[in-house]
Amino acid sequence: MTLNGWMQIALYGAIVLALVRPLGAYMTRVFDGGRTPLSPVLGPLERGLYRLAGIDARQEQTWLGYAGAMVLFNLAGFVLLYAILRLQAALPLNPTEQAAVAPDLAFNTATSFVTNTNWQSYGGETTLSYLAQMLGLTHQNFVSAASGMAVAVAVIRGFARASSRTLGSFWVDTTRATLYVLLPLCVLIALVLVSQGMPQTLAPSVEATTLEGARQTIAVGPVASQVAIKMLGTNGGGFFNANAAHPFENPTALSNLLQMVAIFAIGAALTNVFGRMVGDERQGWAILAAMGLLFAAGVLVTYWAEASAHGVLADLGLAGGNMEGKEVRFGIAASALFAVITTAASCGAVNAMHDSFTALGGLVPLLNMQLGEVIVGGVGAGLYGMLVFVVVAIFVAGLMVGRTPEYLGKKIEAREVKMAVLGILCLPLMMLGFTALATVVPAGLAGPANAGPHGFSEILYAYTSAAANNGSAFGGITANTLFYNTTLAIGMLVGRFFVKIPVLAVAGSLAAKKRLPASAGTFPTHGGLFVGLLVGVVLIIGGLTFFPALALGPVVEHLAGAAGQTFATGG
Repeated sequence: MTLNGWMQIALYGAIVLALVRPLGAYMTRVFDGGRTPLSPVLGPLERGLYRLAGIDARQEQTWLGYAGAMVLFNLAGFVLLYAILRLQAALPLNPTEQAAVAPDLAFNTATSFVTNTNWQSYGGETTLSYLAQMLGLTHQNFVSAASGMAVAVAVIRGFARASSRTLGSFWVDTTRATLYVLLPLCVLIALVLVSQGMPQTLAPSVEATTLEGARQTIAVGPVASQVAIKMLGTNGGGFFNANAAHPFENPTALSNLLQMVAIFAIGAALTNVFGRMVGDERQGWAILAAMGLLFAAGVLVTYWAEASAHGVLADLGLAGGNMEGKEVRFGIAASALFAVITTAASCGAVNAMHDSFTALGGLVPLLNMQLGEVIVGGVGAGLYGMLVFVVVAIFVAGLMVGRTPEYLGKKIEAREVKMAVLGILCLPLMMLGFTALATVVPAGLAGPANAGPHGFSEILYAYTSAAANNGSAFGGITANTLFYNTTLAIGMLVGRFFVKIPVLAVAGSLAAKKRLPASAGTFPTHGGLFVGLLVGVVLIIGGLTFFPALALGPVVEHLAGAAGQTFATGG
């Protein structure tokens, strides 16, 4: 570990924190229907879209209506994307003449992008046409992110309102998230990325002659526009197979920093939106503090594990740390930081191969996802995921003092706790259930490239990434098979919608309740004690649920590596 590395990490943290209040204030005005600097330009367009769709922007929905609209909207997006992938050979903007995507891969990919997971069992530049990349994937990058933001805002209203039957309009919230937040920010980010040398073209691949006289095909395309939304919307799906490690997808140190900031920007600022909408910004800062503590711990462990020489690395004399699978232009610090950021958020973009991390270095990204990706998390998903843990934490606090649990003046009762627990339990069911299945059936065992605990970690990571809607992979697993495409897609669907629907039910229940005045016995939820309780609940639930699986994978691999034992590829 070096001073330069810590300075990079500190600079990143400072930039994200500096964006929280201004971006939070702007988004609060957007979702409250207030006037913004973009209203003169985008306001007429917004109203025109409502008229075209036959939507009354003043008509709000109950939680059930909101959830139904959300499911129907995403179902329509799935059908559209699946059709584009299956028909891309007959559609325009296909200069490299890509064939139709196979049915199981198209099902997996359509599910992946609709659920904001962006798991990719294919190489983008060798599988998809420009039309599929732009109209199919980039479009879903916008609307899946907007859908997550809309649900988060609806959940915030559930905590903020009293004696109300409605949570807002899904159609209005999704439209405003896209028009006023995602689209303008993506335009700015894409322009900066183009200035750094990132391609943005509809021209076909470039043919070049190497110094040895060989012919080389260099893939290009509309890259910058997709990278901007893949990062800002915490989607993560790369235009190129190597994702953010590809020099065209991440050409400079500035582009690397900008992409990392974009991953956290909206998720962190939504905590401020929460504080503003419930009338107490301290509540938002408390949630962000809990997220920040978990994030800082992950960065510390990962950076230490990758920069230190221990076990096999020490035996090989690699005192400088583990550079395998990392870009020299980014180094260990930026690679470790990126890995923690992308798995703390449900992004999944990578600038290094997680499969090549040390055992403990790979454990942290895995654990980040298993905790529910509530450490800032995906746009919207991180906030409402953490609020689920807030409900459980408040319930635990109430049990400890023998008092009916309350949060922001609302009683937390059996219905809210049951829905919160349902949202939490569906993730380990997918992660651990499918991992267990894949380790005993031949179709599952054919996937990992490594033997022993590392091979087990590759399978566990794949299903964890899918259910957590992350999309990153250890990279050593062959997932483009009928078995993996199907089971991973099921995990993505459950991980997305079996969390969204219960959390909307919680919000609907809370919105209907009256707000009680604070009393001497009210547990303050804006101070250090609450932050510690919330962090403890997240870690205890994650530890109790996933420690046995982690012990079979990265923990065993670390202990074996300390004893000098390695596991050969392809064993």
